[in-house]
Amino acid sequence: MLMIKFNDLEKAFYINSLLALVGPVVLIVTTGIGLTGLSEKISLTRMVCLFSGILLILYSLKSS
Repeated sequence: MLMIKFNDLEKAFYINSLLALVGPVVLIVTTGIGLTGLSEKISLTRMVCLFSGILLILYSLKSS
């Protein structure tokens, strides 16, 4: 809707790049919040595995 509202190609690219950044940031923030609540229940190795899985997801999205 913002791209249609501004009706400019440069602003559309800018909006698109901002939206591309929001997705991974939200994933990392919500996972971090969830892990802080579960930090006493989850072992360190499981946390490392979870974060490495998230990093692999982000890497696979970027490599396409």
